[in-house]
Amino acid sequence: MVGYDPEAKCVSTAEAAAAGSASGFVTRVLVSPLDVIKIRFQLQIEQLSSRSPGAKYHGILQAVQRIFQEEGLRAFWKGHVPAQFLSVGYGAVQFMAFESLTKMVHNVTPYNARNSFVHFVCGGLAACTATVAVQPVDTLRTRFAAQGEPKIYRSLHHAVVTMYQTEGPRTFYRGLTPTIIAIFPYAGLQFSFYNILQQFSEWVIPAEGKKGGNVKNLVCGSCAGILSKTLTYPFDLFKKRLQVGGFEHARAAFGQVRMYRGLLDCIRQIMREEGPGGFFKGLSPSLLKAAVSTGLIFFWYELFCSLLCALKSPDSTARKEG
Repeated sequence: MVGYDPEAKCVSTAEAAAAGSASGFVTRVLVSPLDVIKIRFQLQIEQLSSRSPGAKYHGILQAVQRIFQEEGLRAFWKGHVPAQFLSVGYGAVQFMAFESLTKMVHNVTPYNARNSFVHFVCGGLAACTATVAVQPVDTLRTRFAAQGEPKIYRSLHHAVVTMYQTEGPRTFYRGLTPTIIAIFPYAGLQFSFYNILQQFSEWVIPAEGKKGGNVKNLVCGSCAGILSKTLTYPFDLFKKRLQVGGFEHARAAFGQVRMYRGLLDCIRQIMREEGPGGFFKGLSPSLLKAAVSTGLIFFWYELFCSLLCALKSPDSTARKEG
């Protein structure tokens, strides 16, 4: 179902956008706590260890307990409103672009639209398109998730106005370079691995055992998320560090802060001060989030597409008329 299928011809581009938005919305509600923890880990300069002086967070369970004690349950959904705009918009643009690109490949080139390499290229291009479209919202989401108490931004409107007046319009695109560099292989690998795993499951599982299609989509999506996130993780960390540039005063309660002049300076400082392990801070919650979110994204997208197809089927039309 993911990607253009000349035999099915069931889901239109607009319907793919709707299914992508719905899947992004549902998934975001469920994975927001993991995202907040991941961002806190990525922005911490000190080592993620109880032996590190001044380290606020040591591990996932300790971070959950500390955030809950200091900021309450709602802290796990900090920045949820901009994050939902991000998820809904990103899901719509990504899947709409992906379906359109795979259809174009099928109609214009000799390549098979179901080929895993085609899914890699189209998935990467679709994600880049979606990223440019929603990057300002992603920056807002990161700022909200990163701020401590007392809050610097009281609301989404206050954040937009304050950032624009104090830092200029370019601040909404902080971290765009590492994001684009990372998102193409990350999303491309997601779609490619998902396609490969789906084909592998069809080969392994006999025809009579394919009733659990939804579970298969969830498992394939989760595995694809883990593999792609592991291979491209450092760029996600660079993006988060750059997005909070100019926001250092709100980070004082979390430990040391750093200012970076750009992507290369960010890489150099992390390597010098934190070592190679600094590039993978927050990997554990990030992999957990990638497994859950990617699995759910593909699960819900396939499910919503199936529902849309069922509503358009002749049997469904006949039942309505009857």
